[in-house]
Amino acid sequence: MKKLKVFSIALTTFFIYLLHLPLGFARSVGRSKWLHEPFKKEGLVSATVHTVLNANAKSLYDSLHLDLAGLNRKAYEFARRGFMNLVSQGKIINDSILSIVDFSQPSNNKRLYVLDMKNFKILFNTLVAHGKNSGREWANSFSNAPRSFKSSLGFYATREPYEGKKGYSLKLVGLEPGINDKAYQRAIVLHGANYVSQSYIDDMGYIGRSEGCPAIPVHDAEPVIDLIKDGSCLFIYSPSPGYTRHSALIKN
Repeated sequence: MKKLKVFSIALTTFFIYLLHLPLGFARSVGRSKWLHEPFKKEGLVSATVHTVLNANAKSLYDSLHLDLAGLNRKAYEFARRGFMNLVSQGKIINDSILSIVDFSQPSNNKRLYVLDMKNFKILFNTLVAHGKNSGREWANSFSNAPRSFKSSLGFYATREPYEGKKGYSLKLVGLEPGINDKAYQRAIVLHGANYVSQSYIDDMGYIGRSEGCPAIPVHDAEPVIDLIKDGSCLFIYSPSPGYTRHSALIKN
């Protein structure tokens, strides 16, 4: 009788175990699916955001009437293409801000544009210098060579700001091999300069020139740098056939 009772308990325990197997397996499958679901959603959201951003970028030029602000349409179109390519490649962290320097304009024009690509805003439009050996009123000669004192065209990623001999400044990294990839080595940075001002234009008819840096008015340096620092995109444009032939980033 005692053996029968033990056998009965063992048999009951075994059946209870069998009954729980499907439930445990189902719970395991459900948890596995839950663990992977966020990654799938994240991927879908990322693709959707990229599509929306590209659509917004295409219409932003007309929506903001950037032609009236003086920005060359081709400068914007090249900037848009490169910006989207760099975002998709993961080389730009901040996919909201795009800064464009339009060297198709003379230096007495406000030819730096900082754009909010997601909220359709012109955040800054101000003066910006070119290199002293790139030209006087107009920038028409460019170089990637150290000590050329010329501006380099193309796409840059912004890095961290620092306090240097030119005051509050922003490090830049050139993203185009053979075009501007020596910018960091050349200490090409964005900084404020007294020679970039309306008073200088009133005296000379054009602003002063840098050693190749995109220098801006002193009073704009801190707010602009704090806005575009740490991984946003900066594009320096000129209708130079040499650049348009060699840049891979402006291709569709």
